[in-house]
Amino acid sequence: QVQLVESGGGLVQPGGSLRLSCEASGSIFSLNTMGWYRQAPGKERELVAQITSSSSTKYADFVKGRFTISRDNTKNTVYLQMNSLKPEDTAVYYCNADIVLVPWKKGMDYWGKGTLVTVSS
Repeated sequence: QVQLVESGGGLVQPGGSLRLSCEASGSIFSLNTMGWYRQAPGKERELVAQITSSSSTKYADFVKGRFTISRDNTKNTVYLQMNSLKPEDTAVYYCNADIVLVPWKKGMDYWGKGTLVTVSS
């Protein structure tokens, strides 16, 4: 059974930093694109950042220059370094990954349960 488990969320003051981690575990053949999404209260879930298996990255405009996504393929882990946090970054952050379970098969979409980030003084 494949799982994505996020960690690193919490309460931080405006201007502060947090680092989120997401580890994929289970019977995994390979990991394709991994990413972070977020959902604030009363809003739709939105893409924050993505990173491909070859480490090409994509960011939402509202985090460019502040957040950095990275991955460690030896640990099946994706990270999100969040700097210069703002109150509007408050949300539940979800990890997402396209995971190949069997060679030569298409990857399947998996989600973590989310980790809460609260930016407040």
